Amino acid sequence: MDGRNRKDIYPGLEVGIILKKDQRSGNITYGVVKDLLTSSAFHSRGIKVRLEDGPVGRVAEITED
Repeated sequence: MDGRNRKDIYPGLEVGIILKKDQRSGNITYGVVKDLLTSSAFHSRGIKVRLEDGPVGRVAEITED
């Protein structure tokens, strides 16, 4: 799963996100979802989330099955 569908993402899920400052480099930050910030059902660049330790970014990959 790639994190572009909101229905696939929920609080407590382990994901890899791309922070705004890392969009050019593609550096992925891993963590656990705290909040979903995108309200639409689909987003072409990934659903925006807040991780439990604070960073905000778009989901690039879902690491937990």
